[in-house]
Amino acid sequence: MRCLRSASVLALLSGLILARLSAQTPPRVAYVAEWDGIIHPVAAAYVRAAIQKADAAGAPVLILVLRTPGGLVDSTRDINSAIIAAKTPVVVYVGPSGGRAASAGFLITIAADVAAMAPGTHIGAAHPVAGDGQKIDDTMEKKMVSDVAGYARTLAAQRNRNVELVEKAVTESRTFTETEALNASPPLIDIVAADVPELLRKLDGRNVRRFDGRMQVLQTASATTEPIELTWTQRLLSTLAHPQIAYLLLTLGTLGLTIELWSPGAVFPGVAGGICLLLAFFAFQVLPVNYAGIALIVFGILLLVLEVKVTSFGLLGAGGILSLFLGSVMLVDSPVPALQIGMRVIAPTVFTTAGVLVFLVRLAVKAQRQKPVTGDSGMIGEPGRALTSIEPGGTGRVQTHGEIWTATAPEPITAGDVVRVEWVEGLVLTVRPEKTASPAAPRGQYHS
Repeated sequence: MRCLRSASVLALLSGLILARLSAQTPPRVAYVAEWDGIIHPVAAAYVRAAIQKADAAGAPVLILVLRTPGGLVDSTRDINSAIIAAKTPVVVYVGPSGGRAASAGFLITIAADVAAMAPGTHIGAAHPVAGDGQKIDDTMEKKMVSDVAGYARTLAAQRNRNVELVEKAVTESRTFTETEALNASPPLIDIVAADVPELLRKLDGRNVRRFDGRMQVLQTASATTEPIELTWTQRLLSTLAHPQIAYLLLTLGTLGLTIELWSPGAVFPGVAGGICLLLAFFAFQVLPVNYAGIALIVFGILLLVLEVKVTSFGLLGAGGILSLFLGSVMLVDSPVPALQIGMRVIAPTVFTTAGVLVFLVRLAVKAQRQKPVTGDSGMIGEPGRALTSIEPGGTGRVQTHGEIWTATAPEPITAGDVVRVEWVEGLVLTVRPEKTASPAAPRGQYHS
């Protein structure tokens, strides 16, 4: 009985101690960052912030769920540098099924401590391309391909991945499915997992070789996941940083301000144009913008405005459309097709902008050329009826505009004659008989 009591007390004490220890040891948290889009400075800033948060929390692992068509080489290098320097092991997971990590995304996958893919995904196609999406020719192609291929080989060799296939992804634009990448010898990736929970189970107990050669065992069996959300600034920049959206904002903003300057007081075109321009320049902070393109777009709109005011037989209009087109083509200075503004967007935008601008400016010019209907100038050319006879150089009374005026005339007028106002001076009208009056009095020729 004493032994039984002692065993019971010991078991109770052990349970209390284990409960205390489990209460004092919080569950480990694996952070999950997700990027779906072009690799540009916003993506680099987001990944760096996620790594810093994971490092500060002492997380067992950071999972970067990646889907991208590619992006900027400089931003890719920034992300890879952050991954290499991270205290927390970084897992790049290409998923979910149907996703891809092409071009810049392929280089990020190769640089990860652990590379993983979901079924039905692919990576690769990292060949440098020109601004129109085609391969670069001759010497420049060799230089860029050699630079990117050397960078990719370095990453693959340090991560013990298939250097030959990595180089072919750059030089020959090879792509690889998750099965091909995993079954290569040596493999391109480490794990195929259907989702993040399965990925965490497969990561548990895995011995990972860090970039500096250290070995680290991952402990993710009991880890919970916590997503790392984009900040509102990053969300806004990520949305606006799409080249086509930034281009449309720039075009609409310039058009709105032009209309406001042409017809002051409209208010709405100026306010809307100013907001669009500010948002466009906000987006240009992260896009590789060629400012010569912006200048050409503004110059093209100016030429279209001048076409209405200056007789050029269409030369200014043609120059304006050409300037708009060339500025639109060279606006984004990047070799990445995903960052280029497609011709399907450029052509309709250029011709629509030109048509709208010419139409609005013609309306403004037409309004300015219309005969005034108020004030002294509005009296010129108006018909009336003589109430009294008027001798040449003398004065009499005429009725016009529903009013009775004192009038003088250079030729004789008899009472009842139809007259037309040709001049206004103070409160005296100069009139002529209708049969000898000018068919259209010159606009603005009056004295008051």
